[in-house]
Amino acid sequence: MLWLIFALLSAFFAALVAIFGKIGVRGVDPTVATAIRAVVMTVFALVIVFASGKSLLNIDRKSVLYVALSGVAGVLSWVFYFAALKYGKVSQIVPVDRASLLIAIALAAIFLGEKISLKTAIGALLVFLGILIISLR
Repeated sequence: MLWLIFALLSAFFAALVAIFGKIGVRGVDPTVATAIRAVVMTVFALVIVFASGKSLLNIDRKSVLYVALSGVAGVLSWVFYFAALKYGKVSQIVPVDRASLLIAIALAAIFLGEKISLKTAIGALLVFLGILIISLR
């Protein structure tokens, strides 16, 4: 159940990102906002790594490559997310952004060989319908 606690904390802080980000992009370009966020995240993450006694050395190169690619995807996601926040409503942007859930399920099936159960497919369909209902006004 530890995964659930971490996932709920992630969801809570992701919600705060939307609120703080919407307020923040009122006075700054979305790309600049992304850069500021990245610097803060880097410093904070390094503090956590060093405080926990972990090392950045002796990491598998393939893992580093994929984590780096994840970082590139994350930066692009946040540039577009902050741009959307600049021009739209949080209540519409966040549900559309969470369509990443549907894309991740499909990509996990294609690239990771994860099976999509009937329950997952029905849940994904309901999420899709929820996104449409919430975001289209």
